[in-house]
Amino acid sequence: MGVKQNICTTFARIMIIIVTILAYFAVLLLFSRITARRSDNDTFFRGNRKSPWYMVAFGMIGASISGVTFVSVPGMVMGIDMTYMQTCLGFILGYFAVAFILLPVYYRYNLTTIYSYLHRRLGPKAYTTGASFFLLSKMTGAAARFYVVCIILQHFVLDEVGVPFPLTVVVMVALIWLYTRRGGIKTLVWTDTLQTTCMFTALVLIIIHVAGALNMNLGEAIQAVAADDHSRIFVFDDWVSRQNFWKQFLSGIFIVIVMTGLDQDMMQKNLTCKTLREAQKDMCTYGFAFVPANLLFLFLGVLLVMLAGKQGLALPSAGDDLLPMFAASGRLGTAVVIFFTIGIVAASFSSADSALTAMTTSFCVDIRKKPDDERLRRRVHIGMAVVFVLFILLFRIVNSSSIIDAIYVLCGYTYGPLLGLFAFSLLTHRRVNDRIVPYIAVASPLICFAIDQLTTRLTGYRFGYELLMLNGLLTFLGLYLSKPNEHESIRPNSHVHSQ
Repeated sequence: MGVKQNICTTFARIMIIIVTILAYFAVLLLFSRITARRSDNDTFFRGNRKSPWYMVAFGMIGASISGVTFVSVPGMVMGIDMTYMQTCLGFILGYFAVAFILLPVYYRYNLTTIYSYLHRRLGPKAYTTGASFFLLSKMTGAAARFYVVCIILQHFVLDEVGVPFPLTVVVMVALIWLYTRRGGIKTLVWTDTLQTTCMFTALVLIIIHVAGALNMNLGEAIQAVAADDHSRIFVFDDWVSRQNFWKQFLSGIFIVIVMTGLDQDMMQKNLTCKTLREAQKDMCTYGFAFVPANLLFLFLGVLLVMLAGKQGLALPSAGDDLLPMFAASGRLGTAVVIFFTIGIVAASFSSADSALTAMTTSFCVDIRKKPDDERLRRRVHIGMAVVFVLFILLFRIVNSSSIIDAIYVLCGYTYGPLLGLFAFSLLTHRRVNDRIVPYIAVASPLICFAIDQLTTRLTGYRFGYELLMLNGLLTFLGLYLSKPNEHESIRPNSHVHSQ
C-alpha cells in the first residue's frame, strides 16, 4: 500500500509540473498573439521604439536574472557564504556606466544593433568580429542558462516517465520559438514583465514556506540568517582569495559593462525606449533592483541550509542542487512544487527568449546586412533555435562546475575582446589596421588561457572573474599597436552609420 501511494504521489507531482508549464506557456502565447499584430522587421528588431521605460525596467530584472540565478545563487552560500553580494554591489556602478557612457552613443546614432558602432569607427572587419563574438558569447551563455531548467525538469520529472533529455530540450526551445517568432522584441517587453512578476512571486512564497518549515515567521527568519555563519558578505583580509572584495566588486562593474552594455541581447530592449532619457531611467532603475533581488536568493539559500540541518539531510555536493532538493522533490508540499516550477520556467524563458531574438537580429543586421528581409529573418530565427538546441546538449557534456561560475568564466574569454574593441573605440581616436582585428580578437583569449594556466602552475593562483578585464586589456593593447599611422586620427563625425 505504501509503494502504491508513493507511485501515486510521484505521478501527481509530475502531472502538476507538466500542467503548470503548459498553462504558463499558454499565457505567453496569448501575450504573443496580442503584441505581434501587424508586426514587421522593425517591430521584431526595435519594437517600433515605443516601449514604456518602466515596463522595460521591470522586465529586464527577470531577463537579467535567468534560471541560473534562481537555482545557482541560493546554493552559493554552501561554498562562499553570501560574498556574491560584493559582485552585485559592483553591478550598480556598471549599470550607471552603461546608462551614461554607452547609451548616449547608441541613441545618438539611432542603432538597431550596437555593433554597428564599430563599423566606421574601426572598420568592417572589426564590425563583423564584434558581432561574431557576441553570437558565440550569447549562444554559449544562453545555452548554459537554459540548460538549468531543462536538466532540472529532466531529473525530477521526465526521467521518471522515460522522456529522453534531447527531446526535453527540443520541446522547450520550440515553445520559446513559437511565441517569439512574430513579435520579437516587442513581444518580449511584455512577456518579460509577466515573467518577472511570476518569478519574484514564486521566490517570496518559497521563502515563506521554508521559514514556516523552520517554525519561524519572516522577522525571526531574518534574525536567524543574520546570525548564521553563512551570512558573511565582505572579505577584505585575504588578497589571494577569489572572494576578495575588490576583485569581486571590480569584476561586477566590468561584468555588467560587458554582459549588458556590450551585449545586443540586453541592450536591444533598452533601445526600444522612446528617448535616451527614458532608456537611462530604465537602466538605473533595474540596476539598483539587482542588489535586493540577489539578496533574496542568498537569504533563501541560508534558510535551506538551516532546514537541511534541522531535518538531518545531507547537503548536496553541488550547490545547484540545493533548492531543487527541497522545492522540486515535494518535500515542502505541492504548493512549493508549483511555485518552483513557475519561478524557474519564468526565469529561464525570460533569458532564453531574448537571447534567441537578439541573435536573430544580430545575424540579419550585422552578418548578412539585410535588416529589411522578413523572409531571411524567419529562416534565421529557426536556424538559431536549432543551433541553440545543439549548444545546450553540448553544454551538458562538458559542464563540470557550478553553472553560474561556468558562465562567468566563459564570459571572461568570449566577452573580453568585445570589451577591448569598445574601450578602444570610445576612449581613443586612433585608427587600427582593420585587417588584423579578427586575429587580435582571437589571440587575446588564447593568451589569457595560457597566462591562467602558467600562473596556476607556478604560483597556485587561479584567475577568476578578473579574466574578463585581462582579456579586454590584451585586446586593447593589440588594437593600439596595430595602428597603421601613428599621427592619423579619425574624423569626429564619421564614427558610425545607423542601421
